[in-house]
Amino acid sequence: MSINELQLSNELEPCAKNASTADLKQRAAKAFEAVCGYPATTFVQAPGRVNLIGEHTDYNDGFVMPCAIDYKAVVACAKRDDGIVRLISVDYDNVQDSFDVNADITPTDDKLWANYMRGVVHFLKEKGYQVGGADIAITGNVPLGAGLSSSASLEVVTGQAMKALYDLTVKQSEIALIGQASEHNFAGCLCGIMDQMISACGEKGHALLLDCRSLKTKAVHIPDGVSIMIVNSNVPHSLVDGAYNALRHQCEEVARLLGKKALRDATLTELNASSIEKGSDIYKRAHHVISENERTVACADALMAGDLQKVGEHMYASHQSMRHDFEITVPEIDFIVEILSDVIGTQGGVRMTGGGFGGCCVALMPTTMIEQAKQAIETHYEVNTGIKESIYICTAQDGAGLI
Repeated sequence: MSINELQLSNELEPCAKNASTADLKQRAAKAFEAVCGYPATTFVQAPGRVNLIGEHTDYNDGFVMPCAIDYKAVVACAKRDDGIVRLISVDYDNVQDSFDVNADITPTDDKLWANYMRGVVHFLKEKGYQVGGADIAITGNVPLGAGLSSSASLEVVTGQAMKALYDLTVKQSEIALIGQASEHNFAGCLCGIMDQMISACGEKGHALLLDCRSLKTKAVHIPDGVSIMIVNSNVPHSLVDGAYNALRHQCEEVARLLGKKALRDATLTELNASSIEKGSDIYKRAHHVISENERTVACADALMAGDLQKVGEHMYASHQSMRHDFEITVPEIDFIVEILSDVIGTQGGVRMTGGGFGGCCVALMPTTMIEQAKQAIETHYEVNTGIKESIYICTAQDGAGLI
C-alpha cells in the first residue's frame, strides 16, 4: 500500500470503524444492489489479525503467534456469465474496477486497492481453478495502515468469495498462499505468509502458533478472563515503500553468509561464532529473528499454561528486540508500550505489533484491567504526542468463511 493510498484510506476508515458483521453485511448488500441492479447471492468475510508475538520471523521460515480479530472485510457477491469481474469498493464511494477473467490479468495503476483482489483471481486461474465472472462489493472495518492486515483480509475475502461462488475445492491454506502471491506480485510487498494464514484459518478463542515453513499450526487457547487490547498509534506506515523489503533482503543476506536456507535454521551460537561484525546492521537483524523465534515458541507454551507473567516477559523482550536490533519502532509506539507496561505490570504483556515504523501495539491482560489501561492511554498519549490514539478491544475469532 502506497503512502498516497494510506492517506486516502485513513480518511475513509471511520465510516465503518465500529460496524458489526451484520452492519457490514447490510452495507455491502445495499451498495451491491445500488450498483448492480439486483441482489447479491452470497456473503463472505475474512478477518484482520493481530500478532501476539513473532515479528519479521514469517518470511524467515520461523514461528509466529497471531490470532484473527473481530474486525474484518465483508463481501457481497454474485456470479456473472460474461467473464467480467467487477469490483466495487463500498468505502471509496462505490468506485469500481473491472477486468476480464478470460484475458491476462495485470495490476492497475489508478486503483491500488483493486490490485490485491486482481492478483487473487490471477493466481487462482494460474493454479488451474475454474473461475468465472463476478460482481463483488467489498467493505470492512479493519483499521487501514495500522499493521492489522487489512490487505490480507482483502486478499483472503476475495479468494473466499470465488471459492463460494464457483464451489472451488481450494483449501484455506492455499487461499492464504494465493493471497501472499498477490501481495508479492500485484502490490509489491514481499510479505511472509502469517497474515493470510491467520485470516484464512483462525480459530475462535485461540491464537495459532504457526510454523511458517511447514504451515503446520497449533491452536493456543487464550485463557478465559484475558482480553486483547490493540492501540493504534495513528502514526501511519507504508511497507511497500521500501523499508519492509529492505529488511527482508538484509535477513536473506545474513542467512546466506551463515550458510543457511533461512534464519530459521540458525542459532545465536552460530551467529556469534561467525565473521559477521557484532553490532552491524545485518548482525542485529539476525539476532532479532533468531531470538524472536525462541521467544515465540516459549510464549506459546506460557500462554497454554496460563502463565501471564511469562507471557509478558516474552512480549516485552520482543519489543526491546524490535526497538534495538530490528530498529522498526518509533517514539510514539515506545511510549504506548511504556504506558501500558506500567499498568499491566506482571499480569500480562505489551509490544509493538505489525511491520513497524508506526501502526499498533498489542497487549494481553486480565479483562478487569482493560478500563484502567484505556484510561492511562487516553490520559497520557495525545497530550504527549499530539496524536489521538484509537483503541480496539478484541477477542480471537474464526477465519474466513460464509456469513
